[in-house]
Amino acid sequence: MPSVPSSTASVRPVSSVCPHAAMLHNNATKANGEAAILNGGSKERQWIRPDLPSRCTWKLGVSSAESPHSHSAKILPNILRKIGDTPLVRMNKIPKAFGLKCELLAKCEFFNAGGSVKDRISLRMVEDAERAGILKPGDTIIEPTSGNTGIGLALASAVKGYRCIIVMPEKMSMEKVDVLRALGAEIVRTPTAARFDSPESHVGVAWRLKNEIPNSHILDQYRNASNPLAHYDTTAEEILEQCDGKVDMLVAGAGTGGTITGIARKLKERCPNIKIVGVDPEGSILAEPEELNMTDKTQYEVEGIGYDFIPTVLDRSVIDKWYKSNDEESFAMSRMLIREEGLLCGGSSGTAMAAAVKMSTELKEGQRCVVILPDSIRNYMREVERGKGMVDDNWMCDKGFLTPNDLMVSKSWWWNLTLQSLNLCAPITVLPSVNIKKTIKILKEKAFDQAPVVDESGMILGMVTLGNMLSSVLAGKVKASDPVSKVLYKQFKQVRLTDSLGKLSRILETDHFALVVHEQIQFMADGSSCPRQMVFGVVTSIDLLNYITTRERRGNARERTMSECSMTSECSLTDEL
Repeated sequence: MPSVPSSTASVRPVSSVCPHAAMLHNNATKANGEAAILNGGSKERQWIRPDLPSRCTWKLGVSSAESPHSHSAKILPNILRKIGDTPLVRMNKIPKAFGLKCELLAKCEFFNAGGSVKDRISLRMVEDAERAGILKPGDTIIEPTSGNTGIGLALASAVKGYRCIIVMPEKMSMEKVDVLRALGAEIVRTPTAARFDSPESHVGVAWRLKNEIPNSHILDQYRNASNPLAHYDTTAEEILEQCDGKVDMLVAGAGTGGTITGIARKLKERCPNIKIVGVDPEGSILAEPEELNMTDKTQYEVEGIGYDFIPTVLDRSVIDKWYKSNDEESFAMSRMLIREEGLLCGGSSGTAMAAAVKMSTELKEGQRCVVILPDSIRNYMREVERGKGMVDDNWMCDKGFLTPNDLMVSKSWWWNLTLQSLNLCAPITVLPSVNIKKTIKILKEKAFDQAPVVDESGMILGMVTLGNMLSSVLAGKVKASDPVSKVLYKQFKQVRLTDSLGKLSRILETDHFALVVHEQIQFMADGSSCPRQMVFGVVTSIDLLNYITTRERRGNARERTMSECSMTSECSLTDEL
C-alpha cells in the first residue's frame, strides 16, 4: 500500500477545477475519523476515504459561467487548426543540475497535431501553394524528408485530399513510416549513405518521381521560403508573447535551417541583444566556421538534424554561434528530459538541450534561454521494442553511450568479475553443410538449445537454435534434409572473456544466450593480416545463475564452518576456566 500522511497536518489542499477538492483539507479530520482502526484499536489509520459523497456543484442546465468546469472556446474546423500555439515550459531540475543561473525554457513543438515542429512548415507550404494556384485538387505532393516534414505533409494531404509520396532515407525510424502509411502516404526508401546530389539519394529519387508523375509537385522544404516564414510568423511570435518580449538566448538544432532562420530573424528584430545558437551534429557540415566541421565521422544516430549540403533556406548570418553535438550527449540529455522534467521528447530535443545547458552558462540570473524541442519519443518507440533506441539501456551500452556501471546504483559482488570466472565448457559447433535433421538430433543428445555454425577454419557464420529449426520445418519454410545454412540465426549478441558479468547480465535480460568469442590475427600468404573471430563458448542465463548460486552456497558454508569453529573454541576456553 502506498505511504500515507502520518497526520492530518500533512494533508495539503489540491488545486482542481472542481470546487469541492480544496475542501478536502478541511474535512480531512472528519474523513480520518471515519477510517478503520488497525492493530486491535491501538493505532488509528490515517487516510481519506475514496468513497465519500461528492460535493461538486455541477448541475445539468447550469450556465457555463456558473459551471465549476472549464469549457473549450470553440470546435476546431479540422485538425490542421491544432498546429501552432505550443507550450513553453520552464525547466526546473536540469538548470539546477548544471548550475545555471538563468531561466531555461523549452518550446515543446511535439504538441503540434502531427507531433513535430515540421507541422508548421508543412501546412504553410501547402496553403501558400494553394493560394498561388500551384497546388490544385487531385494533384500529387512529393517530398524528400527525414520523416517529420513528411508526416506534416501527409496530415495536410489527408485532410485536404491530395495524393502524397514521401521519399526518406533508410536510417529513419519505422514509426515514422507507419504513421505516414496510416495517413495514406506512399513511401519510398533510399540509401542513408547516398550523397544529396546522387540520383539514389532521397532528393534525387524525389525529383525523378516528380518528372515521371503528371500534376505532381515537390514543395521543397530546402528552398521554399514558406519554411522560414512559418516560423517567422508563428513560432517566433508565440515565443515573444509567452516571454513578454524578453528573450536573451535561443538554442535550436539545424536541419533544413528553416526553424532557426525564421525564429532568429524575428527575435533579432524585436530583441536586438539576443544570442542565437545553432546546433549541428558531428558529421554534418552546416556549422561555421568550416573548421568546426572537420571530423572523420560521416554518420550519426540522431535523426532530423544536420546535412551534407547547405540548404537554401538556412541563413547562417543570423546565427551568432554554432555548437557541434555528438550522439552520446544528445541521447543522455533526452533521457534526462524524460526522467527529470517529464518531457517525452526525441533525440534531437536532447541535442538542443545539451547545447543549451553549456551555452547558457554565460547568462546571468534574470536572463532567459529558450530551447526548441522538435519532436517526441513517439517516432522511436518501435526501436525500443527491438532493443534499440535511446531509452533502451542495452542499446545505449552497445553504442558506447553508457557503460553497465552507469546503470547500477549498488552492484552485486559478481558484477565486475569477468566471463573467465564462469569456466565455460567448450561448445559444440556444426558446419553449414550439416542437415537440419542431424543438427536437431545432435542438440537433443547433447542437451543444448543452440549451437554456433562455423566454416572449416572455425570462422563464425551464425547460430542455429532448436526452436528456430523446428518452427521453420513445421511451417514448411525448409525441409529436414536442408543444410543448417538455410536457418542461420544472426541476431545474437557477442561477448568476450574480458567482458564483465554485469555486461552479460544486461544482455541476458533480453537475449536467451550470448556467444563468447575471442579474436585472433590471421596472416595470409602475401603477408597481409586480418582479424578473425573464433568461438570460445555459448553462455546462457542458467550458466550465470549456477555460478552465482554455487559461489554463494560455498560462501555461506564457509561462514557456517568458521562460526562453528569459533563457538567450539569459546566452549573449550570456558571448560578450561
